[in-house]
Amino acid sequence: MVVGMEESQRILKLAVAMGEVLLKSGGEIYRVQETVERILEAYGIDDYHVFVVSNGIFATIHEDREDRGSMVRNVPLGSLHLGRIAQVNQLSREICSHNCTVEEAGERLRACQQEDDIGWVKKVLAGGMGSSAFSYLYGGRGAECVVAFFLGMLLMMFVQAAEKGNVSKFIINIIGSAMVTVISFGLSAAGLLLMADKAVIGGIIPLVPGVALTTSIRELFNGDYLSGSIHLADALMTATCIAVGVGAAVRVFQLFGWAGL
Repeated sequence: MVVGMEESQRILKLAVAMGEVLLKSGGEIYRVQETVERILEAYGIDDYHVFVVSNGIFATIHEDREDRGSMVRNVPLGSLHLGRIAQVNQLSREICSHNCTVEEAGERLRACQQEDDIGWVKKVLAGGMGSSAFSYLYGGRGAECVVAFFLGMLLMMFVQAAEKGNVSKFIINIIGSAMVTVISFGLSAAGLLLMADKAVIGGIIPLVPGVALTTSIRELFNGDYLSGSIHLADALMTATCIAVGVGAAVRVFQLFGWAGL
């Protein structure tokens, strides 16, 4: 199958764009690279080189021909979006089955990118339910679970509002964890029969970088040391910011003589 110069450029652009969506949505490095390579092969390009790291995609085709092409995409670390990953994976399967042209694939990919994110209300409720459940798992009783539920919802509202204002993720983690701690310890200091530490543990769960840490360990075991190190550094910095926020709030309460809370 002979692919023309213009067509090969469209194929390269499509393959890299699909890889970019996967990478932004939290896809694993080796899966992103494999997807880009399979799409190139499905459309008849067999002379290619693809290199993917946590925040970038590098791809070249036909290095020794006149229709050579290359693409570099800077992909900032994003949040997990399993829905988009599933849609791009399905599109990739159809391309590999030769059931989708380049034009059709491009239109479907644009529709996937323009699709609305998970609703604001769903995120808030999910944050509340997750916080309440983790509070119970770590020894919380009824009061702690109820408080953690509302803290989780409040935290998710704060996070979404701050993200829309392009606030740094590290600042969000510090302020968000401090806010949860202040409210929990404040309620306990006000006389509410509450184990504040259990409420705090549940309340900060939406900030905990569990996926980033798990992904980094898997990538390190797969030999993707650069990508694994990037995700590990991101997870450790996030955890440090959470610890700083909680520790600072607890220290304030200790200075006011409420160290026994």
